[in-house]
Amino acid sequence: MQQLTVLGTGVLGSQIIFQSAYAGKDVVAYDINEEILAKLPERWEYLKAAYRADIADATDEKLDAAVARIRTSADLADAVKDADLIIEAVPERLDIKQQTWEAVAAVAPEKTIFATNSSTLLPSDIAPFTGRPEKFLALHFANEVWKFNVGEVMGHAGTDADVFEQVATFAEEIGMVPVRIHKEQPGYVLNSLLVPFLGAAGALFVKGIATPEDIDNTWRISTGAPTGPFQIFDVVGMMTPYMLNKDSADPVQREFAEIIKRDYIDKGYLGKGSGRGFYSYE
Repeated sequence: MQQLTVLGTGVLGSQIIFQSAYAGKDVVAYDINEEILAKLPERWEYLKAAYRADIADATDEKLDAAVARIRTSADLADAVKDADLIIEAVPERLDIKQQTWEAVAAVAPEKTIFATNSSTLLPSDIAPFTGRPEKFLALHFANEVWKFNVGEVMGHAGTDADVFEQVATFAEEIGMVPVRIHKEQPGYVLNSLLVPFLGAAGALFVKGIATPEDIDNTWRISTGAPTGPFQIFDVVGMMTPYMLNKDSADPVQREFAEIIKRDYIDKGYLGKGSGRGFYSYE
């Protein structure tokens, strides 16, 4: 699968685009308007610097070649017209994902395989809206894909076994370690472990038990982990925990979402990629 289209150019969408292009794929970056797409060159410069810092053989020539393999489009039909694979990375809301796939199904070629990068939603809840459930599954990436390089592959009961293996192979081709999920599981393996961990950290903060810095220090010193939960929030970006928690049944998690929106998102502090989140990266 050489021709890739990625729907959504946010934090993780832009990483999937860049990593796939860096691995030699031809990539179309789709988003809903040209204003969003016009910001991508700045994002590519940020990612190029990150690759130089973390990948020993990431030369300027290789990084420039990756950017050259990326084409942008705000026209959905144009963006998907040649796609062998489409990866959707739109906001983490079931209705948005369902509507997106309904629109894609109307214009995508018959050959195209569909994959969602959803963090917590089940493929079976989206598959009926794709028009080709047998060619639909999930391919989930960890943030900072160039160094935390797992690709979790999770189908639903109707996913064709050959399609599943093609997507696992694609993940390997772009430098991921494929993790084959044998049954549908909200959060796959990674987020089944990570989301409760981050939720516990958010609750400690909301209840005034300790500051983000002290919570992170406690985790790092006690476990030897390289990063604490609030550093992870900054890498993920503020929109994801906000969307996941704003409608939670848990009032503490809803309050955490309100704090994130009021004190961070509304001030433009969207996480590490924007230069500031819980910590400053300027």
